[in-house]
Amino acid sequence: MKYILIIFIFATFPLNLFAISPNDQDEIDLANNLDKQANLYYKQGRYAELEPLYKRSLAIKEKILGPEHAAVATTINNLGLLYYNQGRYAEVEQLYKRSLTIYEKAFGPDHPEVALSLNNLASLYNKQGRYAEAEQLYKRSLTIYEKAFGPEHH
Repeated sequence: MKYILIIFIFATFPLNLFAISPNDQDEIDLANNLDKQANLYYKQGRYAELEPLYKRSLAIKEKILGPEHAAVATTINNLGLLYYNQGRYAEVEQLYKRSLTIYEKAFGPDHPEVALSLNNLASLYNKQGRYAEAEQLYKRSLTIYEKAFGPEHH
């Protein structure tokens, strides 16, 4: 009986590492609502109003979930897209690379979210005339998508 109890405690311990308090959950919900509002503003072309929303969401997610969480990468990616549309390419590259790194750590190198980040970074390089770099990233992205969904997926 003693061994079963020890195994049970050990097996449930890691689950507690990922639990968040109700207050933290409220903050995450707020961050998600900020992202949704920013996404709506993006669709409406209200770009000037997006940055503070994404930055506030990012700060909340980094504080509660940590800087390496996939939800953080999503907000970073969205902020990068805003900057891309504003022509702030140096900032975009930094954000897209950070997002890519987080997704690779969170999901592994062959996940569709990694492919999406690669595609975004490739689009930036293409826009900047960095065609060789863009081509490499586009090819890697395509390989990941085809591996995940098959070559005939549209």
